[in-house]
Amino acid sequence: MSFFVARNIVKNYANHRALDDVSIELPERAVYGLLGPNGAGKTTLIRIITQITGPDSGTLFFKGKPLVPADMTRIGYLPEERGLYKKMKVGDQALYLARLKGLSRHDAITQLKAWFEKFEIQGWWDKKVEELSKGMAQKVQFITTVLHKPELLIFDEPFSGFDPINVELLKNEILELRRQGATIIFSTHNMGSVEEICSHIALINKSRKIVEGPINTIRETYANDSYRISIKTGPELDIPALTGSEFELISDQTEGSRRDIILQKAADVPANTLLNRFLDKADILSYEKVIPSMNDIFIKLVKSNV
Repeated sequence: MSFFVARNIVKNYANHRALDDVSIELPERAVYGLLGPNGAGKTTLIRIITQITGPDSGTLFFKGKPLVPADMTRIGYLPEERGLYKKMKVGDQALYLARLKGLSRHDAITQLKAWFEKFEIQGWWDKKVEELSKGMAQKVQFITTVLHKPELLIFDEPFSGFDPINVELLKNEILELRRQGATIIFSTHNMGSVEEICSHIALINKSRKIVEGPINTIRETYANDSYRISIKTGPELDIPALTGSEFELISDQTEGSRRDIILQKAADVPANTLLNRFLDKADILSYEKVIPSMNDIFIKLVKSNV
């Protein structure tokens, strides 16, 4: 049984179809990357999951049962847009949001103080929200999103406004929340972050889902029988003559004493053939299959879906 399922979701706005028969399935304890260009439909799907708006058709299931309004206490949502009251003090704002999520005043203050110290913003407790930088405001919202320990967490561009050090801090916290049992939807344009923390992804483009699954499986699926062989520079080699018609040269780059060559083999050629061609011709440093990055796959799929 999947932890969360959105099935055949359709949503229309005026003359625009925002979601066209979109279905996704989240395994329990997954970090599920929700990817797509601007305007693809990601935020609309998130708003339907969080019941900010409703679908025109389709169904949602949380742990095998239809999603109901009471389930919102089990979901934490960090939107991309800032949602803090500028004139309130930071501590009062965080306490107010924690109490809305069912925490007692004592428990809320205790937990908030611990989180503020962890995020090194304890000195901002009595200052007004309007004095916070974009990154600090995002930290406060992150804290109030996770404080009540929801089973499903939804982060929409959570690294927006952060420097690399704070991005790393948030990444570690997201992975720790997963270790503690949370299932996470992670919406972002940052493909590097996707590869670092996501276990599964769905790519939405032009209102439709075009791929979904475990990230490693998707990367293997879109690999194209290309191999990288790295050798020490030495006697000049005629690569096309050495590899023959069974291999297509993709790139050949030399940096210092290292030469990196990428070739794509014909489908019926064994993977070790290329290695054998180089064994007595060069000092081999490494040999590996080239697995495309999520950024490469994202660009390829979006362009092909034009």
